[in-house]
Order: sequence, then structure tokens, then C-alpha cells
Amino acid sequence: MTLSALDLALVEEASKKSGLIWVRGAGADRALWHAWVDGAAHVLGDGPGEQPFPGLADGSAAEVTVRSKDKGGRLVAWTAAVRELAPGTEPWEAAVAELKGKRLNAPDSEQMTSRWARECRLLRLEPVAVAERLPGGSLAAAPLPSPAITRRAIPAALPKLLLKRKKAKR
Repeated sequence: MTLSALDLALVEEASKKSGLIWVRGAGADRALWHAWVDGAAHVLGDGPGEQPFPGLADGSAAEVTVRSKDKGGRLVAWTAAVRELAPGTEPWEAAVAELKGKRLNAPDSEQMTSRWARECRLLRLEPVAVAERLPGGSLAAAPLPSPAITRRAIPAALPKLLLKRKKAKR
């Protein structure tokens, strides 16, 4: 099945403008940072310190949902053919050049691309069909277990401090 030019333009424009895409493979849903290069979304991960994408394998299919960057609402959902790119090939180099500029807070920005070639996978998610309807319900996934916990008990004095500020503004 081929995409119409209008469908492909919608997928490309929405994907280029969105910083994250929601991807569902054989595993759990994941929000993944990506770069749009040469007609497909490229995601890098599955290595130390990089985003995991369980259930995405070479030759499989994935469901991709793109959200609006400014409002956060769903814009388009599409089916992707997943293909893993081999390090050092021309498509791999082109995708990595785009991804390198989008990778925030990398601990090793000088050796990042060589580390990616050794330890990570680069997947090309090429659109093959646009969904007739956007998925319903929440696509939120439970966070992965991590020692980096941000939720703590609220200090006992905090509610009193907040109430004082509201009264002072009146």
C-alpha cells in the first residue's frame, strides 16, 4: 500500500515539528525523540544511557502517533515499517548527523557517534499507511524503573507557606 502525497506530507510535517513520537511495537508504548531524515523518522537507542525501545525489531511494524508540539494533542497516527540501519553506511551517517544535533545532555558529545556505532541501534521508521482514526484513550506509559526518583513527601510547612502567599497577593 502506498501513501498519497497528502498523507505523506501530513506525516512528514507533523513528525518534523514534534520533538517526540509515541511508538508502539511488539513491546510497550514509548515516547521517543527522533529526527526526520529522507522520508522517515529515525530513532536511536537501546544502548547505555540512551532511550530504550523494546519490541522494535528489524523487519517488524510499529504504530506511530505524533502529537502537536505546542498543544500536545494528537495530530496523526501512522503505521511504520521498521528497518535497522548498519553503522557506517550512508543512510546511517545522514541520520546520525541529524540526531547528533537533537541529542540533549550527552555526557560524551565528542565521542558520541562512535559510541552510538558500537553500542546502540539506529532504526528507520518509514511510513506505509495513515490510520483512519486517531487512537482513543490515554497513550501514557508507566515510567521505567529508575533510581532517579523525583517524587518525595511534601514538606509539612509547604501548604502554610503557599496559603500565606495567596493571602499576601490579595
